[in-house]
Amino acid sequence: MRKPLLFASVLGVVMALQTPVGAAEAPAPAPTPVSANGQLRVCGLQLCDDQGRVVQLRGMSTHGTQWYARCVTDGSLDALAGDWRADVLRVSTYVQEGGYETDPQRFTALAQKFVDGAHRRGMYAVIDWHMLDPGDPDFNLARARTFFTAMAKKYKDHPGVLYEIANEPSGVSWSKIKAYAEKIIPVIRAQDPDAVVLVGTRAWSSFGVSEGANEQEVVRDPVNASNIMYTFHFYAASHRGEYLDALNRASDRLPVFVTEFGTQDYAGEGANDFAQSQRFLDLMKRKKISWTNWNYSDDHRSGAVFKTGTCDGGTWAGTGVLKDAGVWIRQRIRE
Repeated sequence: MRKPLLFASVLGVVMALQTPVGAAEAPAPAPTPVSANGQLRVCGLQLCDDQGRVVQLRGMSTHGTQWYARCVTDGSLDALAGDWRADVLRVSTYVQEGGYETDPQRFTALAQKFVDGAHRRGMYAVIDWHMLDPGDPDFNLARARTFFTAMAKKYKDHPGVLYEIANEPSGVSWSKIKAYAEKIIPVIRAQDPDAVVLVGTRAWSSFGVSEGANEQEVVRDPVNASNIMYTFHFYAASHRGEYLDALNRASDRLPVFVTEFGTQDYAGEGANDFAQSQRFLDLMKRKKISWTNWNYSDDHRSGAVFKTGTCDGGTWAGTGVLKDAGVWIRQRIRE
């Protein structure tokens, strides 16, 4: 066991003798979000780094990987990590709409490819189980168990993952969503006991506001698990003061992560409302609420950050390839 150490010692002396006097040492690489913050955890109402310091992650969500895998490339991830200076990539694996249910192995491998791409650039990855229609998460319970077992087994030793277990539940009670979470969280914990788990809330992750409820149902009856956060989604042109107030109230009582939002209407279309969007971002900055914006693709809708055709062109950095929403959100991430 001592021979490698002796060899390393001799090699160090030889290298030192060969180094010119006064030669500058190579600069240390700049820290990445993962190298700077390590394993994240929930401390009180906040997301914290491995030293207990509060962090706010800011980044982008992919669109559905069954449609826009070509928008998640080495070049686009280089731009997101370097030019945009993002902390996090949300990898959205749709379950229906031509997604996971059609080929579980393919979509698991695709999700892992994009998570690995984020990790190679020092970004965190949110592993998003993008159940949408039907809105009852139990419809995909068996599939979710299979998917999260595979993902947690692969990333159990990596500090750079968060697991979002139900994108936008709708049409079901909070008690059903809670029961689903209490079935899936142990599946993840069996493989990866340390990672933060993100739990969707009622009415398309609006804390119930879009179905006439509010955050009090979660405050009164939280999920029976530790190291979790609750998700909130908004689209600024559609979701006005009632939603902003709900986010403000909820984040006073619960740990919250905004895993999806847009500057347009709830379909990610139409005119941008940057003024209302900024009100949400100001609140999230003040309260250190992490967020990912929808979406990092060249979909024809105004909510996709790239101009249509960009993903076939191979140029990603700068503002010339971006729609108005892309220019705006890139600047907010860079700040």
